[in-house]
Amino acid sequence: MTTKAFTTTLRQLRNTLRISQLELSLRLNISQRHVSFVESGRANPSRELLLAWLRELQTPLAISNEVMLQAGYAPAYDETSLDDPSLSQANFALEQLLKAHEPTPTFVLDCHWNILRLNHGGQWLAATLMPWTVELMGRSPLNMLDLLIHPEGLSKSILNLEEVASPILALLRHEASIQTSLAPKVEAFVDLLTKKLGSKIAHKTPPPTAPILTTRYDTPHGELAFFSMFTTFGTPQNITLASLRVEHLFAANDETQRILGLAELQLAELQGES
Repeated sequence: MTTKAFTTTLRQLRNTLRISQLELSLRLNISQRHVSFVESGRANPSRELLLAWLRELQTPLAISNEVMLQAGYAPAYDETSLDDPSLSQANFALEQLLKAHEPTPTFVLDCHWNILRLNHGGQWLAATLMPWTVELMGRSPLNMLDLLIHPEGLSKSILNLEEVASPILALLRHEASIQTSLAPKVEAFVDLLTKKLGSKIAHKTPPPTAPILTTRYDTPHGELAFFSMFTTFGTPQNITLASLRVEHLFAANDETQRILGLAELQLAELQGES
């Protein structure tokens, strides 16, 4: 067991959720003393206890595998390519979600915010907000965070950036506390916000807002307003599926819905011509 890495990870995971050793012990039905001993390296958890521990801490499956290895156990979860035949049922479900949501933009994202798939509405929105991305599509996955922090990216078109910046930043910081590889891009987003909105934005506490966060974009077609919802696989036992989420954008007003309808007609005509 790599004790220092193991115990540090366990403490960080618990602190991220802001729960005490006592609360965790109650959830796991063990003594607080045993939690303390495990976190300090004075006791080793069984494989079964460690798996339950990680589930209580809502640990992503990929990180759970890393912790299992740190503790000297074999990884608990498999990871396969999304195109693997074993995931054909999941792929079918994803394709159905993308089609069903047309013409409203929909994106399949992994834990690194790579855009693995998008529907025609998503392609239209990306091309509308960032025409330079058209040539990049299909070469390699675009990354939503890269698009957010690019000087000519998504942030440039957001009309209410000051309103949505803090909630977005809070979400990204939370994810980076678990998925540390995101940290450099989150800090780049902070730098971008600082340039656009001033230095206080990085430390600003989000004020009370409407129940649904709406993002408004300036486009050649006029203002577009969207709110989003996420779909994930229920209780996945595969790292690839656990890392996926489908972001569905919904028109926040009638005008946005009207413009999307016109875009759908244009896309249908282009597909008919091809």
